Amino acid sequence: MANPIIDEYIAQLEKWKEEVTLLRAIALELNLEEEVKWKHPCYSHDKKNIVIIGTFKEYCTLNFFKGALIKDDSNLLIKPGENTQAARIIKFYNIQDIKNSENKIKGFIKQAIEIEKSGGKIEFKKTSEYEMPDELIAEFDRDPDFKIAFDNLTEGKKRAYLLNLSQAKLSQTKEERIIKHKKRIMLGLGVHDCYCGKSKIMPLCDGAHKIMN
Repeated sequence: MANPIIDEYIAQLEKWKEEVTLLRAIALELNLEEEVKWKHPCYSHDKKNIVIIGTFKEYCTLNFFKGALIKDDSNLLIKPGENTQAARIIKFYNIQDIKNSENKIKGFIKQAIEIEKSGGKIEFKKTSEYEMPDELIAEFDRDPDFKIAFDNLTEGKKRAYLLNLSQAKLSQTKEERIIKHKKRIMLGLGVHDCYCGKSKIMPLCDGAHKIMN
């Protein structure tokens, strides 16, 4: 069923309005539930996220949350980032790109639904497989309480921080990121969690405002 909030979302788009409208129609045709998550149209089945529409300057995307498990002989699905493990996206540069791939898009969505029905899970890299930056180890040595707070994080939050630090090439950048993230870590929050206190589900940000750094 169409969600009026998505109508409002599409109405305010300055670009990709036609493309998002068609992607939305495809998702609704397959009886997915529609809502806004992470400020974008998101589609789920039985409360399990299946796919989300993204809009960018040069293209729009269809992002499959467990795309790594989808069989794709056409190689349409790509990693949104080098270190991405679960998600896969399709980039569209115009409305014709979507029309040309419509049957394949529907097939991917159907696969994604079946993956959720069957309980398919992504085998993520273990935290121990990520490199622990020397800069982080040095900060642990300087502040034992910080190390305890980091060790008490969930495995997913630890991986997210280690991945974030690994993407910085310069030692100085890693040190700056550690300082930036330290408050979140001490509070037991993840790399993207907000600590501003405005959330309805504290201490996590409900997405109603910009994440504070």
